[in-house]
Amino acid sequence: MTDAPPDRTVKTNKTKINQTRDTRMAKLEVDADLIRQLAELLRETGLAELELTSGEQRLRVRLPEAGTAAVVAAAPAIAGAAAAAAVGASNAVEALPAGTVTSPMVGTAYVSGEPGAPPFVAVGDRVSAGQTLLIVEAMKVMNQIPAPRAGVVTRILVRDRQPVEFGEPLLIIE
Repeated sequence: MTDAPPDRTVKTNKTKINQTRDTRMAKLEVDADLIRQLAELLRETGLAELELTSGEQRLRVRLPEAGTAAVVAAAPAIAGAAAAAAVGASNAVEALPAGTVTSPMVGTAYVSGEPGAPPFVAVGDRVSAGQTLLIVEAMKVMNQIPAPRAGVVTRILVRDRQPVEFGEPLLIIE
């Protein structure tokens, strides 16, 4: 085993990162050109965030609302940890009616508990707070979407098995 100097500087494309020998993190090399290319890819595709993992290293690039790229995290990946990407709402935010129930996650909306079964709710139904309105499947997990308050369902804005985005209106309770 050779003795490494206590401090060393890694230089990659004009980006310097000081690392100490006592640090338990793996050697992190940052390629500024790669980050610029990823930011441009995000702008071109309209995506909000991109994450790359190579071995134990992880690099996440996110475009803030202003439209300029920012490196959010560049750290060793934790083995076995699930990577979660939060997708923000679009820049053109509409005013939603007061009783709008929105999707808490990206997934597939189901209006009934199983194929062929009657829907959980229909337009005109009176619902109580906590009553299941529909299901959003995300990563093979069926998530019940409860009514946030009591009221009458005035509109159902999704079809059965429709893909939904985070924050997308699902139905309206008045």
